[in-house]
Amino acid sequence: MSEFLLPVRVYIEDTDAGGIVYYVNYLKYMERARTELLRSLGYDKAAILDENYLLVVRSAEVDYLLPARLDEELTVSAKGKKVAKTYIDFFQEVRRNDHILCRASVKVACVQQRENNFKPVALPGEIREVLKAWCHQE
Repeated sequence: MSEFLLPVRVYIEDTDAGGIVYYVNYLKYMERARTELLRSLGYDKAAILDENYLLVVRSAEVDYLLPARLDEELTVSAKGKKVAKTYIDFFQEVRRNDHILCRASVKVACVQQRENNFKPVALPGEIREVLKAWCHQE
């Protein structure tokens, strides 16, 4: 399973009054990593596949293990666990050196935005094949 890595730095707007990263910002870091992964695979507007299809988070299961603090350098990873007909399962971590701060399983679904019905639909063939190939790289 291939792993995409994105370096991030913790800024003041990422933290609470105590200088600790606010919990929802780990999800934002993970979103950035998935977006940059798709950009690296040739998809500039990662969430918008075309005028009819969007990639949206369907579910996320998150474990917060250790806090990150102001000005720390972190690494956010994204690994593809499964590419199905209508969704992609990712396993993601936020790390500081060798310490795992946060980990999550995130399911990203393809939905149809035409007429605002947002019903699940099959991933377009090209992106599905590109993601399958990326997931199975060693």
